[in-house]
Amino acid sequence: MPNVTFIGPHGTTVVEAAPGETLLDVAERHDIMMGSACGGVCACSSCHCYVRQGLQTLPEMSDAESDRLDMGFDVRPYSRLGCQVKVGTTDLVVELTQESIRTWYDEHPQARKP
Repeated sequence: MPNVTFIGPHGTTVVEAAPGETLLDVAERHDIMMGSACGGVCACSSCHCYVRQGLQTLPEMSDAESDRLDMGFDVRPYSRLGCQVKVGTTDLVVELTQESIRTWYDEHPQARKP
C-alpha cells in the first residue's frame, strides 16, 4: 500500500492509503485537517491541497476539478482537490492549504483553542 505524507499546521503525518481511495477519504480516515464543505462532491474548493511529490503519477485533472480550482485561493501548478485525487500505487506528499485548514476548523469548532 502506498503512503501519503500530509504536511499540515501541526507538522507532518505519514499514513497508509488504499489504491483508489481519494486524498479526502484518506485524510478523514486518519483525522487529517483537510476541509470538505461540500462533502467531497467537487462542488467547492475547500479540499484544495498541494501535491508536492507524486503529481506526475496522478491522472490529469478533469474539467470539473479545474473549474472548481478556479475558485480556490493561492492556486499553484501542483494544486489539486483532495476529493478528486485518487491514490495510485506510488507514495504522495500533500501539503494542506490554509483554505482547507480554515474550512476544517469551521467544520470542527470544538477543536479551536480559546
